[in-house]
Amino acid sequence: MAMSMGGGGGSMADINVTPMIDILLVLLIIFMVIVPVTPKGLDALVPQPPKNPQQQQQPNDRTIVVQVLYRPGQATPAYKINETDVDHRDLLQKLTDIYANRAERVMFVRGDDDVNFAYVADVIDIGKAAGVDHIGLMTPKIQAGQ
Repeated sequence: MAMSMGGGGGSMADINVTPMIDILLVLLIIFMVIVPVTPKGLDALVPQPPKNPQQQQQPNDRTIVVQVLYRPGQATPAYKINETDVDHRDLLQKLTDIYANRAERVMFVRGDDDVNFAYVADVIDIGKAAGVDHIGLMTPKIQAGQ
């Protein structure tokens, strides 16, 4: 680096890069700490097809399936818990009552093709609030048994 001593040369305009490198290293450390802490998306369990296609699985009477059904001409969908009609306001209370004494807290959610996913996500949130540990999404391919 050049250094001027004394007299008539005027001022030197050298850029000092040391503070820029310090700021860069601090930002690098901040981003390295923040990345593992970032929240991840929704944990979803998708039912797996049976290992033996000839063997049909018998439906368990303890399996809870919440259906979100499309109603043409209506603003909101209809809800069912195992073929029993349920109002959206009563969904949390019904699920809380169902899972109050259960050791296995698994629920499946099935939504019609025409239903907005926001309603399905709302049912997932209600299930988590009711104490359900594992929530699976039922797809048309799994429902048909293909």
